[in-house]
Amino acid sequence: MKINKATQFSALTRFFSATVFREMARKGQSTLFSRLLRETELVDQLGLNATVGEAFDFAFNILKVVGHRDEYIYRAAVSQKVLLGTHSLRTASMLNEFRAGNCKADLVILNGTATVYEIKSERDSLTRLENQIENYKRVFAKVNVISSEDHIDGIIETVSDDIGIMCLTKRYQIKTIREAKNSPERVCPRTVFESLRITESIEILEHLGVKVPDVPNTQRHAVLRELFSETRPSYFAF
Repeated sequence: MKINKATQFSALTRFFSATVFREMARKGQSTLFSRLLRETELVDQLGLNATVGEAFDFAFNILKVVGHRDEYIYRAAVSQKVLLGTHSLRTASMLNEFRAGNCKADLVILNGTATVYEIKSERDSLTRLENQIENYKRVFAKVNVISSEDHIDGIIETVSDDIGIMCLTKRYQIKTIREAKNSPERVCPRTVFESLRITESIEILEHLGVKVPDVPNTQRHAVLRELFSETRPSYFAF
């Protein structure tokens, strides 16, 4: 399929947007998906008898080609090849866009330890990478960067030796360039607290056997933050 960079390619990337999936989950159909089908002219390629699933597969196969790959393609690769390929859904959980300091982590897998995956697709630059990594170190025991082959040399020059480096190859395989070191001792409990909801922080403290005092709502944030600050970093290795 030939892609018109200005219109068709933009429409293809929106196939996998939250809006499309939300509409389909709630209504069983999506007006946005129908409009994107027309804009991409996929019906002409697939035929009128094609299923919704076939349309998604067709779009995905186009987007996962090197040069077309955006963040969604990398998320899918980690989900399929790491979460489902290495871990078990019974013991592992995946989080999207988890706040860490003044950054948002792309993907986090909790499986006995907290591992973050920062995505640098072909469309991304490495300008913010150093700051992102420093924030992630304060929240996650293991930090990885996954990128295209073109970014690998720049990432090696930017991050320290304890950071894992992974490459999404041209064949849509994940190649580990360097394993991430498990370093729960560097986690900052206060920063972890700022990443959580109040209800989540209370639940964690109670799980750790820490008594949470009954204080007015105006004082609760400060009290919980102080309690978190007194805990050991290893408690938050998950």
